[in-house]
Amino acid sequence: MSLPVFIADDLGGDRITVTGPEGRHAVTVKRLVPGERVKLIDGRGSWVSGEILVAEGRDHLEVGVDTRGEDQPRRPRVTVIQAIPKSERSELAVDLATQAGADAIVAWQSQRTVSKWGAKAEKQLAKWCDAATAAAKQSRRSRIPEITGPLSTGEVAALIEGRTALVLHEAATTGIRDVDLDVDELFLLVGPEGGIGDEELAQLGAAPVRLGPEVYRTASAAMVALSALGALTSRW
Repeated sequence: MSLPVFIADDLGGDRITVTGPEGRHAVTVKRLVPGERVKLIDGRGSWVSGEILVAEGRDHLEVGVDTRGEDQPRRPRVTVIQAIPKSERSELAVDLATQAGADAIVAWQSQRTVSKWGAKAEKQLAKWCDAATAAAKQSRRSRIPEITGPLSTGEVAALIEGRTALVLHEAATTGIRDVDLDVDELFLLVGPEGGIGDEELAQLGAAPVRLGPEVYRTASAAMVALSALGALTSRW
């Protein structure tokens, strides 16, 4: 059985103390006790594991480190550019993409996006960061995807110009398995519930691809595409 994962900013030393929200989750929520083993990550690829030496109070955890490791970045690096879903599906999209291995996620304010962040952008982006962190821990990842945005369609077009970028589109005639995926970096664009119009598609300049005969919800499309990329490349 895989070890429960918690985040620690500093993984140096043979004895690591974890407090605050992460310590509270381990001690109060998970009710872990001395003698049990855990894995600590820094969110950037480094990790340690070891035995709990102290678990006391509401949030004080001390771990004796006996194993260290570094998970190397996967190839290709995949950045998901996600049109902002509405309501509760917003964080769900980030959760699923993180579980499926996204290396970075960019919030996209597409032309047909219903949800408008506006002045709430900082607060909404923080929710995406929290969702990515929780999903990374749940899926036992040592790297937490970088969350940025929101970007307009013009800003997305500038970001992906001259780089390998695929946009999921139900009218595409090219399947994802037919694309040359032997690249170091890949951008994966997921449109909103209302789809991507022809003018916006032309502005983006990304190659339209389809995953199969089904049309996926915007919240789950990235997860399905990342799974396909995992099987078609060395990411898995």
